[in-house]
Amino acid sequence: MLAKAPSIPFNKPPLSFAAQVQKLQLHGMLVPDIQKAEFYLSQLNYYRFAAYCLPFEQNHATHTLCQGTSFDDVLNLYIFDRELRLLVLDAIERFEVSIRTQMAYHLSHNHNTAHPHLNPMLFHNPLTYGASVNKLASDVKYSKEDFIKHLTSCYEELLPPIWASVELMTMGQLSKWYSNIESRADRRSIANVYQIDEKILTSFCQHLTHVRNYSAHHARLWNRGFTLTMTVPRRGPKDLVAGLDSSQQQGRAQRKIYNTLVMLIHLMNVMNPGHHWKQRLIDLIQNHQIDTSKMGFPADWQQRQIWQ
Repeated sequence: MLAKAPSIPFNKPPLSFAAQVQKLQLHGMLVPDIQKAEFYLSQLNYYRFAAYCLPFEQNHATHTLCQGTSFDDVLNLYIFDRELRLLVLDAIERFEVSIRTQMAYHLSHNHNTAHPHLNPMLFHNPLTYGASVNKLASDVKYSKEDFIKHLTSCYEELLPPIWASVELMTMGQLSKWYSNIESRADRRSIANVYQIDEKILTSFCQHLTHVRNYSAHHARLWNRGFTLTMTVPRRGPKDLVAGLDSSQQQGRAQRKIYNTLVMLIHLMNVMNPGHHWKQRLIDLIQNHQIDTSKMGFPADWQQRQIWQ
C-alpha cells in the first residue's frame, strides 16, 4: 500500500536541457563546453547526473558546489561508476555459473541422484523449499530453452535433473537453495571449492544478490552503503583474511563495496587463476583518479597481498 501523500503539491516545472546546464552553473559548476554538457544530459537524465554531484557539494541545502568543480569532474565519476558496475557484473556472472555447477555436482553425487532438488528431506525450511520448487517449476514451464523442452517432454520426473535445473536459477534463487540445504556437510562440500566456510558463502551469496541487482538496474554502486553486508571471515586463506576490512561491520559509513571487491578477487583467483579482473579494477580506479575512501577502501589497501 502506498503511503499517504503529503498535502504540499510538487510545482517545479520541467526544464529544457539548456536550462538544466544553467541550473548546474548557478550551483557553481564550471561548464567549459555547453554543447557537450547539453548532449550528456540529454542521454543521462539530470536527476541521475545530479546524484554524482553530491560528493562535490560544499552546501547540500543549497547544492552549492566546491569551487573549481567542473562538469567533467562529475562526468568522470559517473563514467567510473558505470564501468565499475560492468566489471562487477562480469565477476558475478562467472561466480553464478560456477556455483550452479558446484551445487549440481555435489548434491547429485553426495546423494547419488539426478534429482536431489525433488527431495524435501535434503532441505531445512519446508516453506522456503516449497517456494523455491514452485518458482523453479514455473520457470521450467515457461522456459523457451530447447534443452528444457527436451527434458520435460522425454522424461517423467516433475522437474529436469539438477544440472539442467540450475541453469534457470538466478543468483537470488541459487542463494536461497544453497542456504536452505539441510546438511552442513553438503554445504561445506560446495564452500570448500571456494576455500571459505559455508557460513561465509551463505552470507556472501545473499549479499551478492543485492549487489547484482543494484548493478543490473544501473543503480549507483561506487559509494553505496549496503544495508545487507557480508560476514567477514576470521579464518581462511591468509591473503583473503588480511585483505578484508573487518571494521566494515560497524556503522553506515563502513558498509561500502570494498569487502565485496576483495571477495570477488579471491573467488576469481579460485575460479580462473591468472585472470586479469583484479588488474582491470585497479586500472579503472587509477585511470579515473577515484577517491577510494568513499568506497570503504582502507588507506593501505594497495600494500595488502591480495591486491599485489
